Amino acid sequence: MLKGGGVIQNGAGYIRVSTEDQTEFSPDAQLKAIKHYAKQNEIILTREHIYIDEGISGKRADKRPQFMKMIATAKVIPKPFDVILVHKFDRFARSREDSVVYKSLLKKECGIRVVSTTESIEDDKFSVILEAMLEAMAEYYSLNLAEEVKKGMTEKAERGEYQSNPPFGYRMVNKKLEIFLEEAHIVNLIFNHFANRQMNMLQLTRYVNSLGARTKFGNPFENRTVDYILNNPVYIGKARWTPTGRIRRDFNHPDAIIRDSEHEPIVSLETWDKAQDRIRENKEIYRKHEITTAKIRTWLKGIVRCSECGSMFIAYNERYMQCNGYFKGKCRQSRNVPIARLEAAVLEELKKTYAGEIEINIVPSANDTDKAYELDILQNRLNGLDGREVRIKIAYEDGIDTIDEYRENKTRLIEERENLKQQLIMLREKLIENRHDEGIVKKITSVYELLTDEAVSMENKYQTAHFLINQATYSKSEKKLILQYK
Repeated sequence: MLKGGGVIQNGAGYIRVSTEDQTEFSPDAQLKAIKHYAKQNEIILTREHIYIDEGISGKRADKRPQFMKMIATAKVIPKPFDVILVHKFDRFARSREDSVVYKSLLKKECGIRVVSTTESIEDDKFSVILEAMLEAMAEYYSLNLAEEVKKGMTEKAERGEYQSNPPFGYRMVNKKLEIFLEEAHIVNLIFNHFANRQMNMLQLTRYVNSLGARTKFGNPFENRTVDYILNNPVYIGKARWTPTGRIRRDFNHPDAIIRDSEHEPIVSLETWDKAQDRIRENKEIYRKHEITTAKIRTWLKGIVRCSECGSMFIAYNERYMQCNGYFKGKCRQSRNVPIARLEAAVLEELKKTYAGEIEINIVPSANDTDKAYELDILQNRLNGLDGREVRIKIAYEDGIDTIDEYRENKTRLIEERENLKQQLIMLREKLIENRHDEGIVKKITSVYELLTDEAVSMENKYQTAHFLINQATYSKSEKKLILQYK
């Protein structure tokens, strides 16, 4: 326990409230206790060093943004506070591992102690045991609470209660799923076309996107979106929940609990069964053609992006690359292009760049970004002078300013304009210098030589290309390629 003795210390307060906490642990209650303790012990608290995580579990420190901000602030030199006050030790951390790690870091590296305002612990050997006991009890409570919550969710799953965000086709009304007709029509189209073998998943994805449909998050549909819909029993009036955690697309996970629910189904059982039969058939077909190893077919792997949808181009065989968005249904038209043609186009761009025929396009550094912001600010100030000049003239014409005041204001404005123009010229010259660095040109030349050397292995060419090139954007319709360097 801290005691006043004429030594005034700077303090920080940490407050955490989880969803299950009661009134005694409210932010106001914790802050009141912390302020009272600080006053009694001659500790100065400021608003900037009160850190509050609301509605957040204490099981993992890295999931608490204000906690992590407090730890980062504590590392500043000179240290901004000498002690961190908490209402109880379990507010600081419920995991003994987190508690030991962060308390040790604060004490040894920063010289900062963590003090509970309600659990009196003296600074002696016994306090180490007592503090550890309190932390162990907090962790036990946390683990026990997690087990109780999981037990409750399992009981709800057995009763067929839906326990997640509403899936596509439904919305949540009074904690129950209700059909959302606009989306439900899309779900019916997907099931009907797939079950009746009119379209495969890729064709369905493109079809749904062509209708302007978007997911719950406002994104275009992908193959996996359609796959998830076709495998979700919610559409036949059931609820699925897996107590062991995420199933990661393992739709037939043995631990999954699937029960009849109260919500209205969108799809008939007959259509569902036909769709599941086709899914099983597809799995048998594709299992025979599974790719066991990922081979680098071109040094462009992971570099070329589609200008239409932004997806990466992938080499699907030894000769051709295709926009991955096309495979997922995001791109409506095929972007199929020979690997040799794309490689030749990239090499030609490299050659033109180091020859000085085209401008070097480099990923902006943080410094360049700051200069770009500065350019915008200066340009806006310069543009604003035109308006000021008009106002100065109006003030003179209306008799508000004398002729001398008008001349003085006009002279000051002209000087400011010239000064801003000079600053803009210097900034632009600096940016141009950065983008035409001789070192970059030498790197481009070296990379070009390595990529055109037949003796160099594909793996080395791949690493070399990634060393220099950030990305290449390719437009098949315009037959245009733009390189961006790291």
